[in-house]
Amino acid sequence: MHYDFDTSPNRFNTESFKWRCYDPDILPLFVADMDFISPEPVIRALRERVEHGIFGYPCEMKELRQVIVERLAERYAWHIQPEDLVFIPGVVKGLNMACHAFVSPDQAVLVQTPVYPPFLKAPDYAGAARQDAELLRHPETGAYTIDWQAFEAAITDQTRLFILCSPHNPIGRVWQREELERMAEICLQRKILIVSDEIHCDLLFNGHTHIPTASLDPQVAQQTITLMAPSKTFNIAGLEFSFAVIQNPELRKQFQHAHKGLVGGINLMGWVAALAAYQDGQDWLDQLLVYLQANRDFLYEMVQSKLPGVHITLPEGTYLAWLDCRQAEIPGNPYEFFLQKARVALNDGKTFGKGGEGFVRLNFGCPRRMLAEGLERMKAALSGEQIGFLGTPVSE
Repeated sequence: MHYDFDTSPNRFNTESFKWRCYDPDILPLFVADMDFISPEPVIRALRERVEHGIFGYPCEMKELRQVIVERLAERYAWHIQPEDLVFIPGVVKGLNMACHAFVSPDQAVLVQTPVYPPFLKAPDYAGAARQDAELLRHPETGAYTIDWQAFEAAITDQTRLFILCSPHNPIGRVWQREELERMAEICLQRKILIVSDEIHCDLLFNGHTHIPTASLDPQVAQQTITLMAPSKTFNIAGLEFSFAVIQNPELRKQFQHAHKGLVGGINLMGWVAALAAYQDGQDWLDQLLVYLQANRDFLYEMVQSKLPGVHITLPEGTYLAWLDCRQAEIPGNPYEFFLQKARVALNDGKTFGKGGEGFVRLNFGCPRRMLAEGLERMKAALSGEQIGFLGTPVSE
């Protein structure tokens, strides 16, 4: 069937955090859920479950293990066993479970900044230290690479775990094989566990391929915990279904032990939606990626031509753009500036750690008219105009 990504229902009255976090005249282009209707097979499966009318405690949908095993083999040539899967209600919970399971208070966790804010908080929640290895940004192109000197220098004898973001949020990098191999080799040599957050692995643009870290080599697989989910891919984040792939039985046992009594299981609707998405959602995803790539290209051209002093590097994956506002002559924090002057809510770059000051993150997973509206507001704000709700300048 043909999906219409140009049309989005009103979300103001749906308890959406994205749409109720700010005043009604503010256009939200921040939190990472998309303003698109989820795949029809997912909606149909959920409707059938609701019409059944009983919502008791669920058990695991056994067929889902094999569906995921086959999907990983088909998409990434990554061959795992059904017992390697551990189902969890959220990737962020998985990050925190890993820190609690494998890191003691006298040890440390390595992260690469700027990065998704929960990466920065997870070590502290476990009572451990955090070690930051800032990514290297090319001063002219804005392209990010790994600063290998900084990466190795950040590691100490206390480093127990490395949290990798792949594809990377917020910079939009899809790591290449040689980059993943070098990071993995360093971690193997130093006996550092890898927790690889690969939640955006299905959201790639032309010319880019996702390589699961654990698929690099059997040795790497034995030292890696991979976190994945259908939530970003199929826009079902609120249903809280995720999974960890842990091929080392001992690590898997320790990881599972960390959540006992603290982290609940998957809710009924999460099971139903995940199975329907993975079994029957590919047509929707194929069409979504075409639309997202067009949105990305539109955004890139608009930033270059309409937002003076703002710079963007073309994202290779995700539906998130990382905007460098440091040369835009914005007074103060660009997040606050665009919120107050453009009435557009973005993510504040400084919350992403070292290297995020002066940046904002923009979510382009929305109808193009909404994206265009936000960019027009930002353009007018940079030119000194005050913005009304529909993007037209209003009097003081």
